[in-house]
Amino acid sequence: MPESRDVAVLVGSLRRASWTRRVAVALGRVAPPSLKLEIIEIGDLPLYNQDLETDSPPAPWTRLRERIRAADAVLFATPEYNRSVPAVLKNAIDVGSRPLVKSAWRGKSAAVVSVSPGALAAFGANHHLRQSLVALDMPTLQQPEAYLGSVANLVDEEGNIINETTRQFLTKFMSTFAQWIEVQRCRP
Repeated sequence: MPESRDVAVLVGSLRRASWTRRVAVALGRVAPPSLKLEIIEIGDLPLYNQDLETDSPPAPWTRLRERIRAADAVLFATPEYNRSVPAVLKNAIDVGSRPLVKSAWRGKSAAVVSVSPGALAAFGANHHLRQSLVALDMPTLQQPEAYLGSVANLVDEEGNIINETTRQFLTKFMSTFAQWIEVQRCRP
C-alpha cells in the first residue's frame, strides 16, 4: 500500500454552503485511505498584482504558495461562471504561479471536478481550467473526467453523496486519481 499522499483541494466557490464545497467534502469521504485531502481556503488572497511581488509579498500569497509546494497533488473543484472558472480560483492560480521561476504548481499531479446545478455540469469551466493547468506544467488526470450536473440530486447539505451511481463514480474517480499521483511520482 502506498504511503499517504497530501492533496490540497481548491474550491472555486466562496459560499460556505456551495454545491462545489459539498462535493469537495464528499470526495474526501470516498477517497482511498492513501489520500489525505485538505481544503485550502483562497477567499482571502489579494488580487494578483506584480507590484506586490516584493521581498515581502502579502502573507496570504506566501501561505498559499507554501501549502501548494508542500502538497503531493492538487484537486480542483470548480463551478462554472460564464463558461469559465470563478475569478477567485483564477486568482489563486495566478498567485501560485508567481514568480514564474518558482511556480508552486509546477509538476504537481492534478485532477479537476466541475459542479453545476444545471445539466451541462460546468463542462466549459472544466476544460478552461485544464488549459491553465497545461501552462502550469501540472500533469492532469485525463480519465475519468468528472462533470457533476444536477448536483442538488447527488449530494446533500452535509456533503453526503445521496445517489449510489454517483458514489460509485466518485469512488472510482478518487481511486484513479490516487493511482495517477503514484505514477507521476515515479516519472523522472
